[in-house]
Amino acid sequence: MHQLSGWDDTIVALATPPGVGAIGVIRVSGQQALAIVGQLFPAKDLRSLPSHTVHVGLLQAGNKVLDEVIITLFKSPRSYTGEEVVEISCHGSPLVQREVLDAIVQLGARLARPGEFTQRAFLKGKLDLTQAEAVADLIAAGTEAAQRAALQGLRGGFSAELKQLREQLIQFSSLLELELDFSQENVTFADRTQLKELLNRLAATTQTLLQSFKLGNVIKNGVSVAIVGKPNAGKSTLLNSLLNENRAIVSEIAGTTRDTIEEVVNIEGVLFRLIDTAGLRANTIDQIEQVGIERSFEKMSAADLVLYLFDVADPYEEVMQWAEEAREQGLRFLLVGNKIDLASAQSLDERSSQLPVVPLLIAAKDKTNLEALKAAILKEVLSGQVLSENIVVTNERHYQALQQVSHALEDTRKGIEEGLASDLVALEIRRCLQYLGEITGEITNEEQLDFIFSKFCIGK
Repeated sequence: MHQLSGWDDTIVALATPPGVGAIGVIRVSGQQALAIVGQLFPAKDLRSLPSHTVHVGLLQAGNKVLDEVIITLFKSPRSYTGEEVVEISCHGSPLVQREVLDAIVQLGARLARPGEFTQRAFLKGKLDLTQAEAVADLIAAGTEAAQRAALQGLRGGFSAELKQLREQLIQFSSLLELELDFSQENVTFADRTQLKELLNRLAATTQTLLQSFKLGNVIKNGVSVAIVGKPNAGKSTLLNSLLNENRAIVSEIAGTTRDTIEEVVNIEGVLFRLIDTAGLRANTIDQIEQVGIERSFEKMSAADLVLYLFDVADPYEEVMQWAEEAREQGLRFLLVGNKIDLASAQSLDERSSQLPVVPLLIAAKDKTNLEALKAAILKEVLSGQVLSENIVVTNERHYQALQQVSHALEDTRKGIEEGLASDLVALEIRRCLQYLGEITGEITNEEQLDFIFSKFCIGK
């Protein structure tokens, strides 16, 4: 259990979104939670009631009735924060909610900071730091994949993996420390061969977790996909078809799209930010269109994936030239030939064979082969990785710490191979334990915690 100063007061916050609703939930946590709310709820003595019970009655400040509410009790230590917790379900009027909050503050509570309830749960040992961060991820989850990854972290899957690594290292570290106590007798307690095998296993596990971050980043933050190509290739039509709505203006007039348009689409649980760009053409006297083209190049360079859309009737030499330049720039791209509904099958086969990369052929207007395009986009982004219940690293902080763990493990392995003294090997192992402990919060400081929990919403 972690102990920090200034955490013995009682806090209160609205746990539901602000605004008008059917119900608003106000959460109170701390040593005086039952006593404070009890002064506003004369119907029953809350301190004498058992935990995990629900009670209905009037909430009133002095002679003024604030609302008819439902009180839910969670007594220490069987609560989310590990403290005395009272949740008040009142009617969702902003006026009612404000009056209830004001009354509780008047009786000695203070308004909670962002994430303070979850921070208290961590400090009381109800959650480790990775589980606490998973709470925020779950609240922010916008796709099924993000939800699954957050739930995996909340259930302690990632923590259990790290705990196993840490326990094995601690065991060998203690044996090395014991050797130092008997250094004059030249006694060996830690088998170096077993230690090297352990380090290899831990390094492999760490690398697997590190490699999962690429997928984790896709799950958590989504993927930016820039749709580029010459004017009138059908970029806006493709965007509208993928969205199933007329978001972008479609016209036969070249250069209709003057600026980038960004929309979001969910494909198999992954969020894609589609960017419809201005058509790429070298010569234009329209200054506004030229600015749009410049922005198109910016979006293309910053995108995770580029869809180069071309009219199958256009010369393929231009497509080949663009693909070659894209490779040189290190862009990830898919070639997509559009308007196949206007060309013969024989012509398409003959012309596609001219390209070094077989393009995906679609008719954006009629949505022909659109599902195949979605599958190709997903495959390209996931790079063969499968969305599953496996542990996936989605947090940048965890990723950075795991990189440090990996470096420390490699240094430890090299040290053993070079016959490094026990005290120096033990020092390297302590480095590994330090970084692992920083992930789970076993080793932390108040400033780091404040930074992490400041990103939470108030009331959680």
